[in-house]
Amino acid sequence: MKKRSSGILMHITSLPSPYGIGTFGKDAYEFVDFLEKSGQNYWQILPIGPTGYGDSPYQSLSSFAGNPYFIDLELLVQDGLISSEDIEGVDLGSNREIVDYEKIFKNRMPLLKKAFKKGSKKYKEQIKVFREENEHWLEDYALYMAVKYQFNLRSWQKWDEDIKLRKKHAVKYYRKKLKDEMDYWIFLQYIFFKQWMKLKKYANEKGISIVGDIPIYVAEDSADTWANSEIFLLNKDKIPIKVAGCPPDAFSTTGQLWGNPIYKWDLLEERNFDWWIDRIKRNAKLYDVIRIDHFRGFESYWEIPYGDDTAENGRWVKGPGMKLFKTIKKELGDVNIIAEDLGFLTSEVIKFRQDSGYPGMKVLQFAFDTREESDYLPHNYDKNCVVYTGTHDNDTVNGWIENARKEDVKFAIKYLKLNEEEGYNWGFIRGAWSSVGNLAIAQMQDFLGLGSEARMNIPSTIGGNWQWRVRKEDLTDELAEKIYEITKLYGRQGR
Repeated sequence: MKKRSSGILMHITSLPSPYGIGTFGKDAYEFVDFLEKSGQNYWQILPIGPTGYGDSPYQSLSSFAGNPYFIDLELLVQDGLISSEDIEGVDLGSNREIVDYEKIFKNRMPLLKKAFKKGSKKYKEQIKVFREENEHWLEDYALYMAVKYQFNLRSWQKWDEDIKLRKKHAVKYYRKKLKDEMDYWIFLQYIFFKQWMKLKKYANEKGISIVGDIPIYVAEDSADTWANSEIFLLNKDKIPIKVAGCPPDAFSTTGQLWGNPIYKWDLLEERNFDWWIDRIKRNAKLYDVIRIDHFRGFESYWEIPYGDDTAENGRWVKGPGMKLFKTIKKELGDVNIIAEDLGFLTSEVIKFRQDSGYPGMKVLQFAFDTREESDYLPHNYDKNCVVYTGTHDNDTVNGWIENARKEDVKFAIKYLKLNEEEGYNWGFIRGAWSSVGNLAIAQMQDFLGLGSEARMNIPSTIGGNWQWRVRKEDLTDELAEKIYEITKLYGRQGR
């Protein structure tokens, strides 16, 4: 990330495919080809963990596992694990532009169960090796998923007390009783990572690096919290004492109540940050660059009493700071990390990010608040940053133009010299691509000039998010050429 380059942000779910949701199949490879034609060096995606209630990739059932929804069905047919007839007539959603998660959940998983029946025998030896290599997280994840289905998908907090508290006799009992179910969940992980690593290799060979994304926190209902409860601030009944969020600000008068468990950083430090080392090591294998969400939380984080309805009664608490990242460097060497340093930034947070050496983020949509001078205006950038037109939490550029304060839009038009002939979206892309920031990234929706209907997520809302998909016919050679031209003009083109 030290040289001028650029990339496109689009999650796996948003890829075209005939089966209701983007996968690691043919269309993913064709998107890599599109990136290459466009002169891009980076493909940024969102977290790829298995999702639970609300379908948010930022509230995953595991920090180590992969989402079975991304397993490509046609590749399973090619492997002889299911047949084309098995897929025919299965309702995975009829709208090519929106993911129907309910139908994916109900109708896709039985197909994967079918694949397991053949695949567990065909790949027996490979799965054995995979289990051994990933033992530190895989067995607990498989047991968690098997028991979760046993209790009708309820949170582990509502399981029978013996297995909720991981009493030895209960763990032994359920491992024996649910052995086949555990084998099924392990098989899905083997297939997931087999398909993903093959796709990543293809991208890397084309000169495309993958930017992955990991949330700082884990979900309360996750294999991580259940299996590693000692590293979280929980009481004797495993109920969180404090939870994570953000304080009240101009965007939210009551703050943001995320509800994630807080880490026991003192204990983790005593253990040489072992869980975090394992997590970064795992993700460094899956991605070429790791974007860490809510990076400022390592300097200090907002903790809220468990059970509160808002984030108003929280307080700032010091995090591990550079101690964690010095340990990561000592144990793993140099890891390519992007620090998501958005939000309320104190001088301590800014110094912390600078001490880390990691590039921070600049979001153009945040630059044009006429009520204050903004660090997000391009004339304030240094080279060591990643410039975005917007992120998954922002509106699209054209949606922002439509919905933002009129004074802010007027300022953006004046500053970026926006005009309708070029397209406001292309003016924003030009603003990012022409900046001094080493890396510039735009959402696929902004290259397509889409409005708010294509927005990926509205923070603090449940339902209707994470659904947008690109149409296959929109990824044209003409668009690739147009992206290549602006990329070449500003010296960011790939090899």
